[in-house]
Amino acid sequence: MSGNRRKALLVSTAVACGALLMTACQDTDAAAGAGAAQGSASAPAAAGAAAPSGSPAAGASKGSDTAGKGTKGGTGSGADSGNGEKKPAGQVCGANDISWSTKSETQAGGYILITAKAKAGITCVLPAALPTVAFGSDGTQAGPAEQAAGKQITLTGNTAAYAGVNPKTTKANGGKEFNSIIVAVGDNDPNPESLPVGTITVDKPVVTNWHTSAKDAVPAV
Repeated sequence: MSGNRRKALLVSTAVACGALLMTACQDTDAAAGAGAAQGSASAPAAAGAAAPSGSPAAGASKGSDTAGKGTKGGTGSGADSGNGEKKPAGQVCGANDISWSTKSETQAGGYILITAKAKAGITCVLPAALPTVAFGSDGTQAGPAEQAAGKQITLTGNTAAYAGVNPKTTKANGGKEFNSIIVAVGDNDPNPESLPVGTITVDKPVVTNWHTSAKDAVPAV
């Protein structure tokens, strides 16, 4: 091979190798650029930057801000009337504010002693008025056994009030038989109570005022 041909071959080979090296470098640079772009796109998440408002992470953050908040209802003042409500001290008693009991007594020809105590936690007033005592559903109601007006009584704790009922004031035979009485605090009491008393004969019944002593609640003969 002549010197000129050998020289030409060496030159063409060098040019081809240079072209291959340039292509390889370009591919390497492109790959490096793509890796850098991906790294920059994920950088905010890695650094703890805030997520977009529509993302689940944003929703969780909002939920944690409001969790556990709310208002606590007040308990109010006064005493519990037994039905979830409060009865302020000094208010008139209702029948459902009272624990009732009855007892048959033999004095004065026989009568029924009614005992009234305020339920636990309640303070209320029995007015200076005749207790409402009725029998059955026909409207038979006890009249006054005393001429003088009573005094109002504040029921609280162990304080008790007493009233005596004479179911039959007539001497003649006859009358209606009942085994319970209906008591209320006044004619407009919305929650009258039915109390067992055993079998009694009722004819022109009377009832005393409220008293703080049981012996004062004996109906006059």
